[in-house]
Amino acid sequence: MILLGSISLSATLIGLLHVLGALGVFLFGMKVMSEAVQRVAGKKMRQALSGLTRNRFSGFLTGFLTTSLVQSSSATTVLVVSFVNAGLLTLVQSIGVIMGANLGTTITAWIVAMVGKFSIDSVALPLIGIGLPFVFIGKDKGKSWGELILGFGLIFFGLGLLKESVPDLKTMIKDDPETAETIRQITAWMGGRGFVSVLLYLAGGILLTLLVQSSSAAMAITITCAMNGWLGDLHDPMTVFQNSAAIVLGENIGTTVTAWLAALGANVHAKRAARAHFAFNVIGVIWMLLLFTPFSSLVWKLAGMLPESMRSATDGFRTNEIAFATAIFHSAFNLTNTCLLIWFVPQIARLVEWWVRDHSAKESAPRLQYISQGLVDLGELNIAEAEDATRRMNDLTSKMFDGFVKLLNHPQTDLSEEVAALKQMEDDCDEMLKDITSYLIQCSAHEIGPSNAARISAMLRVVSEYEESTDRIYRLVKIVQRKYEKGRQFSEEQHRELTAICSQVRAILDLCANSLSGVSGEMLENANRIEDRIDTLRKQHNKGAIRRMQSGAEVPTEMLYTETNNHLEAVGNHALNIIECATRMESATTGRADD
Repeated sequence: MILLGSISLSATLIGLLHVLGALGVFLFGMKVMSEAVQRVAGKKMRQALSGLTRNRFSGFLTGFLTTSLVQSSSATTVLVVSFVNAGLLTLVQSIGVIMGANLGTTITAWIVAMVGKFSIDSVALPLIGIGLPFVFIGKDKGKSWGELILGFGLIFFGLGLLKESVPDLKTMIKDDPETAETIRQITAWMGGRGFVSVLLYLAGGILLTLLVQSSSAAMAITITCAMNGWLGDLHDPMTVFQNSAAIVLGENIGTTVTAWLAALGANVHAKRAARAHFAFNVIGVIWMLLLFTPFSSLVWKLAGMLPESMRSATDGFRTNEIAFATAIFHSAFNLTNTCLLIWFVPQIARLVEWWVRDHSAKESAPRLQYISQGLVDLGELNIAEAEDATRRMNDLTSKMFDGFVKLLNHPQTDLSEEVAALKQMEDDCDEMLKDITSYLIQCSAHEIGPSNAARISAMLRVVSEYEESTDRIYRLVKIVQRKYEKGRQFSEEQHRELTAICSQVRAILDLCANSLSGVSGEMLENANRIEDRIDTLRKQHNKGAIRRMQSGAEVPTEMLYTETNNHLEAVGNHALNIIECATRMESATTGRADD
């Protein structure tokens, strides 16, 4: 008896390891494919996430398409939380993207349902065979396409292994009657309790998603177990389908935990985005529970209308119909929930604002923080945050320069408050440099394409140049403050000359802002011409200062004037360096034909 028990335990353990191994192949395939998709279409996806979310409807479409490609709603929602944390998306925009992500993840259910309708080997292995050579011999985009095809093949291969690894109860009754009886007892205990059974299976769905940390993997397990009789007697397929549908509802709640955890160390806006994801899914599950019986009955009827080839019987049971009904239920629920709640996005936003209060006296500025959900790396898409933070750094630099010009044009006015504000801007720029540098280093530590590696390198130089520019501008501010405190005055000629060089510096700073969106050859030539004029003006002005000092002018005032010209010319140099780096960023994107 002891020997039989140990054999049974060993067989159960080996069977469990087979299931985990099959799940591992599926998840690894999803990871490889998702990251390859980002390298192939990363730029377009970044533009979609940062530019096509103007309202809840375009945000919904963006979230749907992104999740359909990445095949992970958890990854998309974590990315949304990260974008909100950095100020790239507003709360209302983020809710639209989250709604789209929920619908996008339903594609996984259809892929799993289709697995039973064709030979996995006839699809999975050829895809792996096609993709593998490109991984080894391909370069840049060719290698990424190879990884995409390879990952897609591994997804199908993993699903096939999962289907084979999860035994049906009919076979288990012969091979392992004790385990089969245990599963039957659990199913019997959870079933036959009416609405309570729905809640029990829903709780099981939440727990399953928390364990595997992927709603896609949880969906694959659910449909596979349903098709193999683990969720009820296959002689009553409608009940089995309803049990799997209840688990699907639980998975919709469980998948929100990933974003919730990601927002723990983020700012109040990111926490609100994570709570909005939770609130949206929970509200949907609540109304669905109220209508669960009629809604599931309608879905089952729709599944019965599928072509006979899709719902044909297997071993006398309607297992394929159960799989497709579950996929239909998942899609119909999320689509209906979105259609109902997309009109109440402002109200959901107010709900989470009340839920997550901002207790700080002053709203904190957005901070760049690398947030990853672990399974699917989003290094390619996360670059959009760094790009947006770099633009904010540009805005801060321009604003600081305008503040300096204001001080320069009001030599008789006490503007100590403005000086303090400009000091704070300079401190903020120092913090932004640390944030962006750390962020980009973390992005580069993950799988990214060669073009984006060059782009990150150039961006690191850009933010360093911006920080040095703000240092120079603050030194100019201190010169004006020192001049005011010492009671020294520039002559009309000196002020006219400084106005001329300041206008040129402002012009090249404007070019810096435009260069972050793309650099043309004409723009680079124009920047070089402006920098040459700034350098020429500095030399002329400093020579004039020397002549005036030789003629008996006040040396301290002339020294302040010379120092001002030198710092202005240095700001122009930094601006030109930024534009040249932006040129390299542009060539990294277009020169290799990547993205």
